[in-house]
Amino acid sequence: MTTAATDGGAAVPHAVELEIGGMTCASCAARIEKKLNRMDGVSATVNYATEKAKVAYGDDIAVGDLIATVEATGYTAALPAPPLTAPAGPDSGTGGPGSASGPAADPELTTLRQRLTTAVLLAVPVIALSMIPALQFDNWQWLALTLASPVVVYAGWPFHRAAWTNLRHGAATMDTLVSVGTLAAYGWSLWALFFGDAGMTGMKDSFSFTVSRGGGSGNIYLEAAAGVTAFILAGRYFEARAKRKAGAALRALLELGARDVAVLRDGREVRIPVGELAVGDRFVVRPGEKIATDGVVREGGSAVDASMLTGESVPVEVGPGSRVTGATVNAGGRIVVEAERIGADTQLARMARLVEDAQNGKAAAQRLADRISAVFVPTVIVLALGTLAVWLLAGEGATAAFTAAVSVLIIACPCALGLATPTALMVGTGRGAQLGILIKGPEVLESTRTVDTVVLDKTGTVTTGSMTLAAVHVHDGLEGAEEKTALRLAGALEDASEHPIARAVAAGAREAVGELPPVADFENVPGLGVRGVVEGHDVLVGREALLRAHGLGLPPGLAEAKADAEARGGTAVAVGWDGRARAVLVVSDAVKPTSAEAVRRLRRLGLRPVLLTGDNAAVAAAVAAEVGIDADDVFAEVLPEDKVAVVRRLQGEGRSVAMVGDGVNDAAALAQADLGLAMGTGTDAAIEAGDLTLVRGDLRVAADAIRLARRTLGTIKSNLFWAFGYNVAALPLAAAGLLNPMIAGAAMAFSSVFVVANSLRLRGFKALAE
Repeated sequence: MTTAATDGGAAVPHAVELEIGGMTCASCAARIEKKLNRMDGVSATVNYATEKAKVAYGDDIAVGDLIATVEATGYTAALPAPPLTAPAGPDSGTGGPGSASGPAADPELTTLRQRLTTAVLLAVPVIALSMIPALQFDNWQWLALTLASPVVVYAGWPFHRAAWTNLRHGAATMDTLVSVGTLAAYGWSLWALFFGDAGMTGMKDSFSFTVSRGGGSGNIYLEAAAGVTAFILAGRYFEARAKRKAGAALRALLELGARDVAVLRDGREVRIPVGELAVGDRFVVRPGEKIATDGVVREGGSAVDASMLTGESVPVEVGPGSRVTGATVNAGGRIVVEAERIGADTQLARMARLVEDAQNGKAAAQRLADRISAVFVPTVIVLALGTLAVWLLAGEGATAAFTAAVSVLIIACPCALGLATPTALMVGTGRGAQLGILIKGPEVLESTRTVDTVVLDKTGTVTTGSMTLAAVHVHDGLEGAEEKTALRLAGALEDASEHPIARAVAAGAREAVGELPPVADFENVPGLGVRGVVEGHDVLVGREALLRAHGLGLPPGLAEAKADAEARGGTAVAVGWDGRARAVLVVSDAVKPTSAEAVRRLRRLGLRPVLLTGDNAAVAAAVAAEVGIDADDVFAEVLPEDKVAVVRRLQGEGRSVAMVGDGVNDAAALAQADLGLAMGTGTDAAIEAGDLTLVRGDLRVAADAIRLARRTLGTIKSNLFWAFGYNVAALPLAAAGLLNPMIAGAAMAFSSVFVVANSLRLRGFKALAE
């Protein structure tokens, strides 16, 4: 899929993602990337682990040109196929795993497994015969040749085919090393058997962990040729399986959506594929079914389970006017939803896109590894020839020289370098998606390591972002001034108003006393409040000035309650009826129940929390005290355009700043911060500006996000340390004759498997936000 856009009339490059086939190591990815980037106006990143190329190109380039360049390099390229969907059926509305989710469904993996099985079954007897003199009956070497030939030719065919393809294009990759090494060992054995002394009856051989000295005509290396092929095939097979596991979270995310949907047409339910759903359509969701797309509930009430999308285990109650997200499950009653977003615009599609973009990215350390891989194979071939020459010149004999050179060829595979970053990114970002944490790219990981200050926007981040009824104070000395009476009368009057504070009072009253009575003679007094008649009572609700204007003064107890509420950052609403002031209702933007715990967790991560708000100092101080933020770390009465200045000021003090926000007015500050964390419950602008998106509105997830990002970065670094360390240590050992070729093959295969297995440990990451 390609895109193009304009910004103020300037053309923005098109972007396309290509699926690349035929890559077998990081050197392949580096070659393709180099060829694409040589095209005018093209910028490409090729990821070996995901087997995809992300390409930006100008108007004078066509996708066909990009594909042709990849094919000219010796590989295949194609536009990604649309996600597979299961056929519609009675249960299709509930979704389910796609048929392609298991490793066995991959034909490439199946073929690899068949070749590996052949290699193992035939190579084991060859190795046993070669290593154990007691098993070496007369002419055993000819049986070994018979068994080893299919291993080298059939099982090892992918290596030889790739090596030949690369040779035709003037290149060398890991397959070149394996092919040359195994064919050299096999060819030497053929020469020794047919033209040397190795084919004679009674010939004996033995195995050594190091290079053996002696004449070459009596030595065969069939166990090395067969064993190396089997070991490297095993490494590649388990690597391929592990790579599929690493990408399983993204595949599961893509498969979450419903397959079909019951749309209301002329009062009837018509079941259609989800792809035919249009914005504005109303559709029915029954208990247990998945919600087909993002929308607004128009009829009915239910509880929605969003755990598979956000990681939040507690179902959320919804009713008319509530927004719901596609792929979440209706856990309660029947609801009718009006579609707001479809296709690529839904939250599920955007999440998948963010995760995939992150997996296709490369960290700075990986770019260094790619540059090394690009020149590594030719260097190793030169080193192997040098090893052969040095051993021959030293008079150690052809056998020793040949064995050392083959060991160098086989042990020097750069696969572990190519897998170090992408596999950890795949698993880390996939696990994050399962927990409702979206990491935009590998560069984000470096930022999480350095941040020491976290700026928290108050409204919508630390607090709920909406006014709620927090407290009710009544004057005990007045007859009939009990709480329920005050709530019923004030709630009924406020229910006729559209003011946010009025809506909060009405909602709190309805929750406490049930249905509210009707209102007569309703009047809105601009800037002061409302008045009207409820159940025969002349009721006033609003500022204290409104009551005073009607001759109603607050008794001392209520005046004290009002002053205390305002000191704590709340809004006091005075209530009077029948000529007396009888109650004070306190409305506030309530602090989220999890915010205090979130601040404690952020502190445990070594971060200094800072509160940022446009509210007055009293409100800010009250919220900071409630969640555990120091008074010196509160910035109050900050205008939206000044939030960036606060972040810059902290950075100017030498701090590395993370910013958590959710509103349009937070977008610039999120972009300015060293690390931006956008609440997924917020605006699109904030989410686009953030580096990490927290799908849930729970601030505790911010701590989990930083923990996961740091854990992923740590895994990448340990992978790279192993990969670099392995090659640095192994090459001198091989050149010095301290490694038999078969041992070298096993060690090389293990290095790749180790890196992938280490990355898979991230699948066990546990979120603390529950």
